[in-house]
Amino acid sequence: MESLVDTMIEDDRWGAFGLPALADRAARGVLAELGMPGQGFEISLLGCDDARIATLNADFRGKPQPTNVLSWPTEERGAEEDGGSPDPVEPGDAEMPEELGDIAIAWETCTREAEEQGKPVADHVTHLIVHGVLHLLGYDHVRERDAALMESTETRILVKMGIANPYE
Repeated sequence: MESLVDTMIEDDRWGAFGLPALADRAARGVLAELGMPGQGFEISLLGCDDARIATLNADFRGKPQPTNVLSWPTEERGAEEDGGSPDPVEPGDAEMPEELGDIAIAWETCTREAEEQGKPVADHVTHLIVHGVLHLLGYDHVRERDAALMESTETRILVKMGIANPYE
């Protein structure tokens, strides 16, 4: 089976961690939960460090500090109504998959947060990738009911993957 996530490793710690396989599993979990096929889509993921994500955060969000994960959907897919489901995305084909967007994830912030929260790093990173993929698919947490929908969707996906509810 061809990988759903095209992973670029800038920080070697991500390569040793096994980010490509973890990211593919997380993305497939999202698609399965949403009733979408596990093929016909493409996601780009950058495994970087805090310095790189701080630059990206400054460039795209005007916040010059590191964060755990950033995402850039290829197009706006969010629901107009607060708490509504985002617009469905149709898959492409093997030669021309539908590009969902890009995600960047930072090593130091992710590992520090996992340690502070007493969670396995793999579980925390899986949660953050699920979170990022949901953003690519139009989910958001700015409005109250949108946030509730995103959180409940994340939790269902993670529980099905054997990961505890991160919000408890």
